[in-house]
Amino acid sequence: MSNVDLQNLHSIGVTAPRGFSAAGAACGLKKTGALDLALVVSDSDCASAGVFTTNRVQAAPVLYDREVLATNRASIRAVVANSGCANACTGDAGMSDTRTMAEATARAIGCRADQVLVLSTGVIGQRLDIAKVRAGIAQAVPCLSPHGDADASRAIMTTDTRPKVSAISRPPYAIGGMAKGSGMIHPHMATMLSVITTDADISSELLDQALRAAVGVSFNRISVDGDMSTNDTVLLLANGASGHEIRTTQHVVQFTDALTQVCTDLAKQLARDGEGATKFVEISITGARDESDAVRVAKAIANSPLTKTALYGGDANWGRVICAAGYSGVAVEPSKMALWFGAVNVFANGTPTNFDEADSTRAIAGKDVFIRLDLGLGSASATVWTCDLSHDYVTINGKYRT
Repeated sequence: MSNVDLQNLHSIGVTAPRGFSAAGAACGLKKTGALDLALVVSDSDCASAGVFTTNRVQAAPVLYDREVLATNRASIRAVVANSGCANACTGDAGMSDTRTMAEATARAIGCRADQVLVLSTGVIGQRLDIAKVRAGIAQAVPCLSPHGDADASRAIMTTDTRPKVSAISRPPYAIGGMAKGSGMIHPHMATMLSVITTDADISSELLDQALRAAVGVSFNRISVDGDMSTNDTVLLLANGASGHEIRTTQHVVQFTDALTQVCTDLAKQLARDGEGATKFVEISITGARDESDAVRVAKAIANSPLTKTALYGGDANWGRVICAAGYSGVAVEPSKMALWFGAVNVFANGTPTNFDEADSTRAIAGKDVFIRLDLGLGSASATVWTCDLSHDYVTINGKYRT
C-alpha cells in the first residue's frame, strides 16, 4: 500500500472522505467463519458511477447495479457486498436475492431500495443463503463507523492474502477506496471488486467521465491470469460533504488525476497479491505507433504463461517476451525492438545482445521485476502490471471450491 497526501485523514480506505461509514460482519457464507459481509454507507445522497465487467456472462449484482445506475445515479446511499458466493449464473432466483440484499440494507439504514448498490464475489453457480445475508446486514448496521473501513475491506476478500485500501487527500476533499481480487484477474472491466468514495461535490456525469478515464489506465492495465470474471465492478460514490465543487475543466482534471492515483495504487496491490504470486511485474512498452498497440503488446506479455513461469523460476528467458510481442496482433518488427530486464539490455536489432547471463538473472531475482520493451515504431507508450505464475496458483485454483 502506498498512500499519498494523507494529512488529516482518519482512514486510509473508503471512510477517508467525510460523511462515510463502513462495517464488516461474519454471517457464515465463508466456511472459515471469517468476515464475509461489508457495508459502506453515506450520511447523505451520493452522485455515483460504475464500471463493470465486459464478460457477456454477468452476475446478478452486475445486472442489478447497471439497472439502478441507469435510473438513479444522483441519490445512492449505500453499497452492500458479500464474499463467499458470486451469485452468478443463478437466474431469476439470483436476481431476487440481489434485490433482497438491497431491500434489507435499505430498511436497516432508512433509505429506498434503489439507493443501494450490491456486490458479490466467490464461487459461481451457487445460490446465496439469503437468510445469512439478512442476519449479516442486521449485524453490520449497528457497527457502522468512520473507522469501519478495515473490517469492510477484509469482508470482501476471497483468496486475497491481505486487504487492499488506498486514500488521497486533496484539500478540501479526499478520495478513498478498497478493492479485492487475487485470481481470475484480467479486467477489461476480474474476480475484482472496488468501492471508491469521495466527499467532493461533483455531478454523476462528470463522475462517470473521471472514473472511466481512471479505470482505463489502472484496473484495466492489470492481469494475474488472463481470466475475466463475471462480477468485476468498480463503484464510485460522491456525497459532496466537503462542499468543494468540481465543475471547471481544471478542477475535473485535478480530480481525475487524484482518482487515477487511488485506482492505480489499488490496481497494483491486486497484481502484487495475485494467487500464489512471488513477484510483482511491471511491463512498460515504449516506441509504439499508438497507445492501443502498446497496451496490446504489454498485455500479451503479461498473460503469457511461459513468460510468467520463467519469471517464477528465475529464468531470464527473453525469448518468451519477444515471442509474446510477436503474437500480440500488433505489427511489430523484431529488427527494431530493444528489450531490457531491469537495466540489462538483453535484445536489440533482432538478436540478443552481448549481455552477461548472471546480470539478467539478478535483474529478475527480486520481488519487483521491471521489463521494458521498446518497439522502435513511434512515440506512444503504456504500462501494465502483473505477477509471476507459481505452483501455488495451480494448487489454489485446483481446490477452489473445496
